Amino acid sequence: MRGKLTNRVILCRASYSVEAPRSEPPSPVVVTPIPGPKSQALKQDLDQIQNTDAVQFFADYEKSYGNYICDVDGNFLLDLYTQIASIPIGYNHPRILKVLTNPANLSTFANRPALGVFPPSAFASDLKESLLSVAPPGLKQVQTMGCGACSIEHALKAAFMAFRRKQRGGKAPSKEELESSLYNTPPGNPTISALSFRNAFHGRTMGALALTHTKWSHKLDFPSPDWPIAPFPHLKYPLEEFAQENRREEDRCLAQVEELLSIYKKKGNPVACIVIEPIQCEGGDNFASPQFFQGLQDISQKNEISFLIDEVQTGAGTTGKFWVHEYFHLRDPPDLVTFAKKMLTGGFYYRDHLRPTEGYRIFNTWLGDPSKVVMLKEVLNVIRDEKLLDRTTETGKYFVDNLMAAQTKYPKLLSRARGLGAIAAVDLPDAVTRDKIIAKMRELGVHLGSCGISTLRIRPTLTLEKKHVDIFTEKFHKVLEQM
Repeated sequence: MRGKLTNRVILCRASYSVEAPRSEPPSPVVVTPIPGPKSQALKQDLDQIQNTDAVQFFADYEKSYGNYICDVDGNFLLDLYTQIASIPIGYNHPRILKVLTNPANLSTFANRPALGVFPPSAFASDLKESLLSVAPPGLKQVQTMGCGACSIEHALKAAFMAFRRKQRGGKAPSKEELESSLYNTPPGNPTISALSFRNAFHGRTMGALALTHTKWSHKLDFPSPDWPIAPFPHLKYPLEEFAQENRREEDRCLAQVEELLSIYKKKGNPVACIVIEPIQCEGGDNFASPQFFQGLQDISQKNEISFLIDEVQTGAGTTGKFWVHEYFHLRDPPDLVTFAKKMLTGGFYYRDHLRPTEGYRIFNTWLGDPSKVVMLKEVLNVIRDEKLLDRTTETGKYFVDNLMAAQTKYPKLLSRARGLGAIAAVDLPDAVTRDKIIAKMRELGVHLGSCGISTLRIRPTLTLEKKHVDIFTEKFHKVLEQM
């Protein structure tokens, strides 16, 4: 079967070797339905030991390369979803493989230390050469974590601790506070809150879920604190044609944020932190203007609370700037900025006043993984050497222009085409239509994602080129014509 499958692929793309790829295929290769028979058999096997309802297909990561993911059945798909937006420079990048096989790095990959108590000797210099070299302007403190959700959890803890220090006037916690905290009761466990936004996604752990408002599958059956939820602006497109309407919508949302802060303060549950994504990704690729985020920072500063921007899904150069909030021209740095996904390691940057004043307060066993920091150093070198931020800006604009052209041609199917760099999206009339288009695109060898109610989500790597956009566009039009 393996020989027959290999022969079929070679017949489709004679110049491309399936066994040992050293470059991308010139175009997608589809030799079986997706999922194919091998994927289906592996799913059945895995299903014996865990729920596999979310599994779409099984990948062959040894053969995946660049912007193409290979599945176990020999299909090569142009990957515009990239492990839920977490592959920065493509699969099996030769410079990353070189880092992994460098003997000098073996101990970093062989041992995973408890970083909070036994960090390796090179950890400070590695952080300076990686995370701090791309820190958001004005932020000089960084804490590594394992994933995006735990980055949010611990950033919230930093905000809550700073809020309580201010309430105590700098005094040490009382004996009553220390003892009551062990039993989930005030004053040690105070009634304070964080404000989030409708359609937000900040993770699936319990604290992060209190800020997440996208799908019932994330939330059902889990207890959640009484924390305020503000509306996120719903903008009309094209933006230049609805400037006044969109400004009124953003002003309405800012007014509700201020009202909620007042309501929760009066009810004895004051807000200690405003938490927001610079682009609501899981919630439908929802954008807001720089003026909206400037207004949020004004509100947070007026109320002396923290302003946390969650860049887990948007950071690492996905839009042509390293951090999306750089587009907002904020007067001051955000108080906290979380990251993960394309950054390979999780964590958060923070302003000096949010630094913990005791050990073990922001802590877990690993606090991230130094091997991921070593990999990130080389990813950043590739981004700089290959000028990938410039490429992302140029290719991203080309992608959105192609989406808008398709929208003009198929106005009954497509609406609200939008994007910034490698973040792009377009809306369909309903979820059924969207999901049907995603399935048909996969049959043609293009892997896409979804978000929101009926949004088609595009999340390529930073190495995407115009030739890849052309492949997507040709197959997208073919599917739209069928629809």
